[in-house]
Amino acid sequence: MTKQWMDMGRERLTRGLLLRLGVLLTAVCVCVHVYLETSWRGAPTPMGRPTQSSQNRGQQSRTKLEAEERDRSIKRRISYVRTLKKDSQARKRDEDREEPSPPLRPHRKSPRWHIDLEPWAGESHTLEEEAKRFLNYITTPQVSCASLTGEEAAEEGTKAAWAACLDPKYSLTHRIQGKHCRVYSFGLGVDDRSLERSLARAGCEVHCFDPSLKQPHLQQAEMWLHRLSVDWRDPNPAIVAQRQYANTKKLATILNDFGHRQVDVLKADMESAEWKILENLVLEGVLDSVGQLLLELHLHWAGFEVGGDDPSVVRYWFSLLKEVERANFRLFHVNSDPAKPHLFLHKNVLNASSAYTLSWVNTEWKP
Repeated sequence: MTKQWMDMGRERLTRGLLLRLGVLLTAVCVCVHVYLETSWRGAPTPMGRPTQSSQNRGQQSRTKLEAEERDRSIKRRISYVRTLKKDSQARKRDEDREEPSPPLRPHRKSPRWHIDLEPWAGESHTLEEEAKRFLNYITTPQVSCASLTGEEAAEEGTKAAWAACLDPKYSLTHRIQGKHCRVYSFGLGVDDRSLERSLARAGCEVHCFDPSLKQPHLQQAEMWLHRLSVDWRDPNPAIVAQRQYANTKKLATILNDFGHRQVDVLKADMESAEWKILENLVLEGVLDSVGQLLLELHLHWAGFEVGGDDPSVVRYWFSLLKEVERANFRLFHVNSDPAKPHLFLHKNVLNASSAYTLSWVNTEWKP
């Protein structure tokens, strides 16, 4: 009986161990299965036929890479161009420093607000000091030049008030030969147009501007006449809107309206408005478009909108003419009318005339 109980106990123990071992194996199998399932789902797509999502991701990646490559290429080109510009500017500055003579003032494309005043002629700032320097400057030609004068002076054998430079080393002679010469002449009720007629017969396109004309535009012989004049400012737009034609405009505006880029000869007798007009030409850089400048200066008073005491006025005149010189213009002809009164700012100073006709040539002008 005891032996039978012992056999039954061993059998139960064996069954229990087998049952536990089975449960353990089952748990191990389940864990292995879960692990393999998880690894398979997270694995990358095998080589072969790609899925639609992988194709889209590939295309987007390639597009992004190509765009980044284009951006890098553009940046490299821009950087290269900027480097070239910086190098060229640096070389230009080095070349300017290497020149033995002082360089002329560079052309400023943006408008300036005022001219640069020259130092006083003397420590005492007197009218006599300023007048002596100024008169010596305007009566001393800087270059010699074979000149074309008006017909009346040539016939009478007298010195002409107006003259154009025909020296072959400057451009006017070549422009006349090539039929590309253009002349602007400004004045009020001008009687003497002999120089204009001579230039027209030589082959120049001549435009005479006179606000006293009755018709807006008129062709007379070889010249065009326009009811218009030059000023240092453009008219008020409200005034222009009320009438079809404005009588005065800046030279830059006239050039633009007529579709002209350059003027070979600019002649002007503006009856004391010449100082402010010349100042406008300097400040806006319009002198670069002019080959020769023929101008009558009136010295009996300061001129329109020119203020200050007498020494300051003459200093301003001198500084303005020095600005013209810095724009590469050189004086080649001077004339004063002996019939004019000898008044200099309402005084008799150094026996100076009240009016001088000056002619400059732009020595660096290449139209």
